[in-house]
Amino acid sequence: MREVTLRPAVEADVPAIYQMILEMADYNKALYESAGKAFDPNSLRVTEADLRRDGFGPTPRFESLIAETAEGAVGFALFYTNYSTFEGRAGIFLEDIYVREAARKLGVGRKLLRRLASIAVERGCRRLDFAVIDINPARGFYEALGCRHLSDWLPYRVSDGALAELAE
Repeated sequence: MREVTLRPAVEADVPAIYQMILEMADYNKALYESAGKAFDPNSLRVTEADLRRDGFGPTPRFESLIAETAEGAVGFALFYTNYSTFEGRAGIFLEDIYVREAARKLGVGRKLLRRLASIAVERGCRRLDFAVIDINPARGFYEALGCRHLSDWLPYRVSDGALAELAE
């Protein structure tokens, strides 16, 4: 079994993170299409410059972990701090976790989630939140780790023209 190590991402990892985001988009597109759902090809707008600015600039808006083997990066987790008014504490929101197909049986996802949980505990957070698309086959994996599907919370989003209109 190949050894998997985790470390915080550095700016030099931006090209690898960006490439894995592209791979994740392709994976999600395939999931949507296999479920007979439409995938919006315009939903992926991020650039390497965005990642550099927002993850490694003067005011970082996210952090990232890199999972790697001797062959290089095999996965990443991108996360940021949120705040719960009910808990009265910060939490961590996992925006994306991705493991390259060739590494999916190496325990990479489990290692990334365990490290995120450790970071949350170290920082005094009371929760680790994330969202999963309904057709993602990894849902069973998350539930096996003790993650709970919050069926009573519905996600909402305002974006693009509706966001601009709301802001006026």
